[in-house]
Amino acid sequence: MTSLLTYTFKNLPSTSKWALRFSLRPLSCSSQLRAAAAVQTKSKKTLAKPNIRNIVVVDGVRIPFLQSGTSYKDLMPHDLARAALLGLLRRTNVPKGAVDYIVFGTVMQEVKTSNVAREAALGAGFSDKTPAHTVTMACISSNQAMTTGVSLVASGQFDVVVAGGTELLSDIPIRHSRKMRKMMLDLNKAKTLGQRLSLLSKFRLNFLTPELPAVAEFSTNEIMGHSADRLAAAFAVSRLEQDEYALRSHSLAKKAQDEGLLSDIVHFKVPGKDTVTQDNGIRPSSLEQMAKLKPAFIKPYGTVTAANSSFLTDGASAVLIMAEEKALAMGYKPKAYLRDFTYVSQDPKDQLLLGPAYATPKVLEKAGLTMNDIDAFEFHEAFSGQILANLKAMDSDWFAKNYMGRNVKVGSPPLEKFNNWGGSLSLGHPFGATGCRLVMTAANRLRKEGGQYALVAACAAGGQGHAMIVEAYPK
Repeated sequence: MTSLLTYTFKNLPSTSKWALRFSLRPLSCSSQLRAAAAVQTKSKKTLAKPNIRNIVVVDGVRIPFLQSGTSYKDLMPHDLARAALLGLLRRTNVPKGAVDYIVFGTVMQEVKTSNVAREAALGAGFSDKTPAHTVTMACISSNQAMTTGVSLVASGQFDVVVAGGTELLSDIPIRHSRKMRKMMLDLNKAKTLGQRLSLLSKFRLNFLTPELPAVAEFSTNEIMGHSADRLAAAFAVSRLEQDEYALRSHSLAKKAQDEGLLSDIVHFKVPGKDTVTQDNGIRPSSLEQMAKLKPAFIKPYGTVTAANSSFLTDGASAVLIMAEEKALAMGYKPKAYLRDFTYVSQDPKDQLLLGPAYATPKVLEKAGLTMNDIDAFEFHEAFSGQILANLKAMDSDWFAKNYMGRNVKVGSPPLEKFNNWGGSLSLGHPFGATGCRLVMTAANRLRKEGGQYALVAACAAGGQGHAMIVEAYPK
């Protein structure tokens, strides 16, 4: 793919090929964001397949998602993961000995607990005979943890798997410079005073300059927010549309919080501090206040701001996955079936955040469904511009033919079915834990709204993406 988005920004959005295409049919946020049509219960076929085990999610929990630098700032990632595991044990009463395997996702790894799944499991009191491993796939790390669990159960290797994710962005690893690291390692190997003095004589003050991590692509060296700004420009997503969508996310999250719909949250008594009971990033504002913010990445003409971007978040989540027959034998009434899923990858420079647009039609085809069959959509909201660009891409025959190799568009999800209880913009986005939140929100929405199928989708660094079909468990 040519560097279309770079061309877009240099020549202003209205002159780019994508912008010209998509500006003809802009997303009418003002009218759609006010839509409140109820999802109607439909009678549809089940997605059970012959000779394949039905995989269910019995239940799932998360500790409150908090802005980094707040109540969790003195903890470690495994502390958050342990809290989620303990919350899941209390919620489900599953015997620890019944769990065959544990898998967790994380992104910014703490070097002391590189296999955070194992450390959290031991800390939560699981048997040392229960294996555990950790996966990383950027913002879809806990999605990968869940589908790993699904595959382990579907293949008959295990019957009960706990999957989850954790992220602590309050305390990220900051390294010494490479020159300093090399000197320290060499000093450790030096055997004589002369060797040590010789090494120390080579020390320079610039050795002390630390290496700070950044949310940037290794392959392109571009900050994700910069890419989101270019993507919004390419799809002619205006600043107003982005602010409107962000306001929608916060407003819906606040409504869901006030109505007690965020039932996946378990309280967490932070050692030495108060008990945390709810997310602290939900802050509905006004379009007037949001308009006052300056661009966060591309200055002065960018449209991505702190208000229409997800914020750095600490949190953890966990779900209990079982073979259906095992769950029923243990007396559980599962929340939902976990059905077909897919992963996709695109160009990390110009299509970094378009994972949902590519993954959605693939997972629908695998499941034999159409967009009209889906009752609830739960998409990860990295940025407002990213979400709206994906919706426009999905609703474009031109994009489908020229970039996806498809004859027709898949169609855009109706907003009255889309992220109705808020999303990552408002609830928060602990990189390694968001996937489980998406699945449990989808399952809980299906039960509350009377739907049968939900579609979960997310983008991730590296130009990757994920989608999964969640089917409501019969009442």
